[in-house]
Amino acid sequence: MIDLNDLRANPEKFRADFEKRGMPQKNPLVDLVLKLDLQHRECISALQDLRRQKNDLSSQIEALKKQKKPADSVLSKAKQLPGKIKGLEEKQKKLAEELQVSLLKFPNLLDGSVPGGKSDADNVLVRSFLLPRQPVFELMHHGEFAVKLGGADFERAVKVSGSGFYFLKNDLARMELALQQFGISLLLEKGFSLVSVPLMLKRKYYEGVTDLADFENVMYKVDGGDLYLIATSEHPMAAMYSGEILSGEDLPIKLCGISACFRREVGKHGLDERGLFRVHQFNKVEQFVFCRPDQSDKLLEELVSNAENFLKKLEIPFQTTNVCTGDIGAVAAKKYDVNGWSPREKKFIELMSISNCTSYQSRRLGVKYRQKGLDKDYVHTLNGTLVATARLLRIILENNQTKDGRLEIPKVLRPFMGGKKEIKAP
Repeated sequence: MIDLNDLRANPEKFRADFEKRGMPQKNPLVDLVLKLDLQHRECISALQDLRRQKNDLSSQIEALKKQKKPADSVLSKAKQLPGKIKGLEEKQKKLAEELQVSLLKFPNLLDGSVPGGKSDADNVLVRSFLLPRQPVFELMHHGEFAVKLGGADFERAVKVSGSGFYFLKNDLARMELALQQFGISLLLEKGFSLVSVPLMLKRKYYEGVTDLADFENVMYKVDGGDLYLIATSEHPMAAMYSGEILSGEDLPIKLCGISACFRREVGKHGLDERGLFRVHQFNKVEQFVFCRPDQSDKLLEELVSNAENFLKKLEIPFQTTNVCTGDIGAVAAKKYDVNGWSPREKKFIELMSISNCTSYQSRRLGVKYRQKGLDKDYVHTLNGTLVATARLLRIILENNQTKDGRLEIPKVLRPFMGGKKEIKAP
């Protein structure tokens, strides 16, 4: 959530930010919030005045009774106040709710280093690793190849769960676990703490961590309760310290989250987005950080470096891009995408997103820190994918596929797979 004091002081900054994001239709929100804020403050002031009047009249009545003087006129005035106070309290509550809902519709303020643009085509290349490899033979579709290797069963998954689900089996299931174990080991070496998170989250905490539009487009609601299946471990980790004040000396807090993730992934997709690419359930290792505002820029680069190092060790060609204003989403102030090479589609596809959300999530969740000698302030939060296993398995199935139908296991994963070097069709 944005800083309301900042909006009061500089509304033009927020109007300009909407324009940068290509969201001019959101500009009326600025005037709406300023109007609601003024009405809300006027209502609070009027309530305070009425309560003072009530206290004054109570004192007058008590004094008149002690003096045995008539108090009828004062009592008459006092009897009118509770109804007026109740009416204003109801109005104040309604205005507060409308103000909160409107504030939640604001995106985060963009960092000055975010490039301008309208779509992912305008994202700016920052780094690349390895030249894209293009085999001389025709690659099998990753889903077909996975089935041929005895590593997946899509038909039976569709039978029991519907489209967008899959069974992983045998060595491919073992490789998925290896990817997670390897990713966890890298982050533990970097001082991250391992966290296995709840797979369901209450709505009020979800409102603290994500764009409200995600409730319709992304998440599954659990019937009969105020719970949603998580779309990423980022969300419960962000909510973990909600309403708490952290010690500035303990920051940054760096977490390695592991979980299954559940996403609706609405829409129809082409051949190469089926199989293990756009799915409703997958496993992920996530980086998450709570830090002081002066630490977040440096930590964003650290999270990106971790993601890049992971792919380097897997020998996957990738490109890192600085995501433009039109592609960044509502929660991040700055975001990088790390995109792996798909030789079948002959293009780079998104594998990891790494974001600095500044104080946007912490304001919604009430997560602050106290530094010795300084006032309390909101922490900054950062998040970044290290490995979303389904997508990365697809990239490995394409990049490590051999002409004679074998899958070469990346060298760094072999110790997690009993030293096995390749997967062959049964």
